[in-house]
Amino acid sequence: MEAIEHPPLFAIPGVPDHLTYTWLVMVILIVVSAAASRRLQLVPRGLQNFMEIVLEQFLSLLDDVVGHDGRRYLPLIATLGLFILTSNLLGLVPGLVAPTSNINTTAACALIVFFTYHWIGIRKQGLGRYLKHLGGPVWWLAPLMLVVEIFSHLARPLSLALRLFGNMTGGHILLAVIVSLTLGLASWAAAGSLPGVLLGLPGSALLVLFTAGFLLPLKILVAFLQAFIFCMLSMLYIAGAIEEAEHP
Repeated sequence: MEAIEHPPLFAIPGVPDHLTYTWLVMVILIVVSAAASRRLQLVPRGLQNFMEIVLEQFLSLLDDVVGHDGRRYLPLIATLGLFILTSNLLGLVPGLVAPTSNINTTAACALIVFFTYHWIGIRKQGLGRYLKHLGGPVWWLAPLMLVVEIFSHLARPLSLALRLFGNMTGGHILLAVIVSLTLGLASWAAAGSLPGVLLGLPGSALLVLFTAGFLLPLKILVAFLQAFIFCMLSMLYIAGAIEEAEHP
């Protein structure tokens, strides 16, 4: 991994790169939010209109998955979604680092979801009732069901963190390998040897076309898809935590 990684464009001594670029993502989101809400208009235009469309999509998802009461969780879901998406896209810029390609970042996001949906369930149902429904409807199976439910809930943050981390890191490694191979073939062609000109030049050109025409669009799609999946699963966990309270 270290052999194909490029150093980041800028770094703060003593601060991990993923933390530095997490701060950068936060600054980007704060600046965009401030600019979009600086001069609110009844008929939105420009950045305000764009951000309202984005938030309306989150509201639509919350209405479909959690219900109308799910709109109160918009700050959590929208913040996670925008942070993860911006982090994913940041890794596509040469010289920058995607915070979500580090397990610490994805684990932090997953733990936020894990503790939040349990807190929502306990607040809705009360601690006793929330713990009781983990045992299932049949009392004599409660010990077994409790163990199964505990492992199921513990697997959720692990799944959220590893899925996002694995996809972002895998894409980064693949792109780094292709770029290194392209540069190697181009250097071979630049050396002036006949095999290098005949093989290295067309090979590097094909890899450039492959990267620009397929790999980068695929990575952009994955960046959006992984942010969507993370938000969708978070909403499903919240819906499951409050479902028992609404349908005893």
